[in-house]
Amino acid sequence: MNKLEGKVAVITGGSSGIGLATAKRFVADGAYVFITGRHQIELDKAVNDIGKNVTSVRGDVSNIEDLDRLYSIVKKQQGDLDVLFANAGIGEFAKLEELSEEHFDKTFGVNVKGLLFSVQKSIPLFKNGGSIILNSSIAASKGVEGFSVYSATKAAVGSFARTWAVDLRHRNIRVNAISPGLIDTQALSNLMQNEKQSDLLKNDLVRTVPMRRMGTPDEVAKVVLFLASNDSSYITGIDLAIDGGEAQI
Repeated sequence: MNKLEGKVAVITGGSSGIGLATAKRFVADGAYVFITGRHQIELDKAVNDIGKNVTSVRGDVSNIEDLDRLYSIVKKQQGDLDVLFANAGIGEFAKLEELSEEHFDKTFGVNVKGLLFSVQKSIPLFKNGGSIILNSSIAASKGVEGFSVYSATKAAVGSFARTWAVDLRHRNIRVNAISPGLIDTQALSNLMQNEKQSDLLKNDLVRTVPMRRMGTPDEVAKVVLFLASNDSSYITGIDLAIDGGEAQI
């Protein structure tokens, strides 16, 4: 039997990278999945790639009205919810002396506010015994030059996992975080201005990974599937690193 047979899942930021890889894994294991993203073209491509049992909902997690619309669609189409992967996030390098209020508000707006309300507004739809997975980062526990705001948002995500695991225990809803390390996604490439800079960055970063390679989105997706399924039924409140040992050794 598939691990998520008959389950309903929401994946924010599900049109590319880790979110898309996870949507594919969920559907392959029997779930019906709702994916969100800000760009309709990317969502359409993702739906075509996933192939079945998927609905896309265009929206920005930092916009409360968009979240309300997302969950109204979930309720109308499926009635309730079993799994939420709060995955949507953004990051940009910015030196401390160059930080702007706009950069701060944008990053915290998506990574903290957007994640918080993605979870809060999903709760009325959740069945007892559901699973919530939050996407954090090993940047939360490492000092990465020029990444202070992003790192602070991801530290907040890890804290949310611990506190919400307690807040939702009476509903038997498990809450866990994952902290990916160096994962080969378009979002990583987008941190740099051009392909040459992107390749140089990746080569430099790979040297910090004990396994001497980047991870793949699907390697992260398999861990999210584990945390979403009953295979992890006695696990809640953790922050699980998926980083090839980068933040561990």
